[in-house]
Amino acid sequence: MANKEDLFKKIIAHSKEYGFIFQSSEIYDGLSAVYDYAQNGVELKNNIKSYWWKSMVQMNENIVGIDSAIFMHPTVWKASGHVGAFNDPMIDNKDSKKRYRADVLVEDFMAKIEGKIKKDVDKARKRFGDAFDETEFRATNGRVKERQAKMDEISKRLYGAMDAEDLTAIKELIEDLEIGCPMSGSKNWTDVRQFDLMFNTQMGSVSEEANTIYLRPETAQGIFVNYLNVQKTGRMKIPFGIAQIGKAFRNEIVARQFIFRMREFEQMEMQFFVRPGDELKWFEHWKAKRIAWHQALGMPAEKYRFHDHEKLAHYANAASDIEFEFPFGFKELEGIHSRTDFDLSAHMEHSGKKLQYFDPELNKSYVPYVIETSIGLDRMFLTILSQAYNEEKLEDGSTRVVLNIPPVLAPTKATVLPLTKKDGLPEKAREIMNELKLDYNCAYDEKDAIGKRYRRQDAIGTPYCITIDHQTLEDNTVTIRDRDTMLQERVAIADLSGLIREKLKIQF
Repeated sequence: MANKEDLFKKIIAHSKEYGFIFQSSEIYDGLSAVYDYAQNGVELKNNIKSYWWKSMVQMNENIVGIDSAIFMHPTVWKASGHVGAFNDPMIDNKDSKKRYRADVLVEDFMAKIEGKIKKDVDKARKRFGDAFDETEFRATNGRVKERQAKMDEISKRLYGAMDAEDLTAIKELIEDLEIGCPMSGSKNWTDVRQFDLMFNTQMGSVSEEANTIYLRPETAQGIFVNYLNVQKTGRMKIPFGIAQIGKAFRNEIVARQFIFRMREFEQMEMQFFVRPGDELKWFEHWKAKRIAWHQALGMPAEKYRFHDHEKLAHYANAASDIEFEFPFGFKELEGIHSRTDFDLSAHMEHSGKKLQYFDPELNKSYVPYVIETSIGLDRMFLTILSQAYNEEKLEDGSTRVVLNIPPVLAPTKATVLPLTKKDGLPEKAREIMNELKLDYNCAYDEKDAIGKRYRRQDAIGTPYCITIDHQTLEDNTVTIRDRDTMLQERVAIADLSGLIREKLKIQF
């Protein structure tokens, strides 16, 4: 675990040193759990957005996009159930003065048990090799069964108490498990209290006349309140989807783990409207489509898993999370939910407007059911960084730090490097740069020895380095170096654009 903690610290440090993520307002000692995306970070972030948008909207004829406002009529949040009910259980340690989410303390305790089970499984896999059957091992090994039973019991108590909003029972569980403060180890806890997660502000020119409105805690409601507008103006036929990328805001009790949990974050969501009765078929469809989207990037399959919800939200009849193994363990990356007709029905009731669909095949009107896919853009960013960061031992005994970012997402696709600053090489390099930058985000670098320049590009994840030397002036060829293999080959300048394009191909 210490190694994984060290890895996470290195990723955070690397993010700042190479212009991916800065602490917000850092010159004023920063703002807790708020971050700025720097020059390389914003390129990576935009590329993730583009990859998601193309796969969701461009590749599906029955899905369209919108961009709804952050400010919405306050009744929207009453209809959605957020006003008065969007909160988390908070607990303080009396000795360390640190504040925590009570449910997260228990979930972290369960994660440690799960980690022990994983170690047992990994040991057995090494011992038995190809003959190893993980399902059978988990079902028959006494120690694993005992640990799993303990986890199941804790889970039952925690989520039962959460559903019942029994804050006393949550504290009793923390005390029974003898959970200490992660910072100090102290077990001297306050009572558990509810903490409102919504930011509010006033809208109005005169404060006395101001109305309380909220910074949206999710982007989905902007889609639901625009459902009828989109359906009619786009002449959409069920099944169809509405996609959106946008900011959301939550006043998290303890925002932690770098950009994994922030107070200002971005979501990529798609709400897919279907005929009632067809929802579970589409739920399985979107589960398969979404995991395929992740794995099309070349990410290792074993880093992902589905976590099907046993305890469902009151509006859902099926829910599953795609979890990714971050350096701090498996955590939720994306949610796929069958939300039934809860949202549209609630907005119908509160607005008095009919949000129904007339189905010509059935010759009747109904409120559509909804399948939601919702992924945190910042979490996806952290997923890419976590998987890409690599300290590689080279044959000469040295180490290079390289970001093996999927090329289609890389901030810079190619960097043009004149071997020297004289003999007409920079002029030729500029010609090539000016041609390539029409199609790709490229960089130009002529400072330092060529080896140092390669290392800089490795550290920001640039897939290709193009070196212009004296031979270039003779035969219009350049050396192109591959980031991942470090192999170099001589190619014609005329072939460069096609080579880069081939590298960036992806199956949606």
